[in-house]
Amino acid sequence: MANYFSILLVVLTLATGLIWLLDSLYFAPKRRAKVAQAIGSGSSSSAIDPPAELPYLVDTAQQIFPVIAFVLVLRSFLYEPFQIPSGSMMPTLLVGDFILVEKFAYGIKDPVFRSKMIETGEPQRGDVVVFKYPEDTNIDYIKRVVGLPGDTVIYQNKQIYIKPKCQGLQQSECPKLTPVPAEFQARGEFVQDMAPLLRYTEKLGDVSHDILRHPMRDVHPSNYYTQPGTRSNEWVVPEGQYFVLGDNRDNSRDSRFWGFVPDDNLVGKAVAIWISFEFERGPDSWLPSWVPTGVRFSRVGGIH
Repeated sequence: MANYFSILLVVLTLATGLIWLLDSLYFAPKRRAKVAQAIGSGSSSSAIDPPAELPYLVDTAQQIFPVIAFVLVLRSFLYEPFQIPSGSMMPTLLVGDFILVEKFAYGIKDPVFRSKMIETGEPQRGDVVVFKYPEDTNIDYIKRVVGLPGDTVIYQNKQIYIKPKCQGLQQSECPKLTPVPAEFQARGEFVQDMAPLLRYTEKLGDVSHDILRHPMRDVHPSNYYTQPGTRSNEWVVPEGQYFVLGDNRDNSRDSRFWGFVPDDNLVGKAVAIWISFEFERGPDSWLPSWVPTGVRFSRVGGIH
């Protein structure tokens, strides 16, 4: 749906721009010549006005072209708004959060075919990224980057282990497989399936962020995506791809289940929450489910 909107913006921008350009180069000079001819022949002002009148289609194109062009540039190359529809990134992002995604963080792409035109950077471990879901690129997903190209990632007993890519070093000098630090913070702030979730602070590289773990739910490794040549809970990230996880670890469908995110699928980096609506209501509420019940101003700000 997002890509269809991008195509619509491009089409409208081109159409209104071409109408304006064609009128400026061809029809406007004819109108001016007709006005000059009318003045030279001594016609009354009432006879001059109709030829000078700007056609409705051209006037509309001139009015909306700058607006549409501005929206196209802003949305395609700078920042695009997204809404969080699920709890897979709790506690970092909640249902009802509206975020801004930095489109130029990982390269400038054309808005239609999404081919990269200019390299501007690569995802870092711990980044929260929006990407086209590899199994259906019409759907946008948001997760956190855990594994970079060449990394070995293991997820066992709710603990992440990472062995960074080893390049240009002797085997004995390569980094070892090490657990990602996770420190317990609280229990019960969030509840899922009648169970109080455990909140931990995890450190991925230089990025510290909070995650949630379900005290009882645990996915069996046989349900994970199996990569040839590795164990059922181990993944070696291919070049040009990334391994991503949701912060709500036991309620997220991510790379553990469907594999890796290709660089071509990246949309951008989630950098800020610009507004956050609350939708919680009692069973006797008469309001439609899409009507907010409050605004969480305290959540407005940067994403970590």
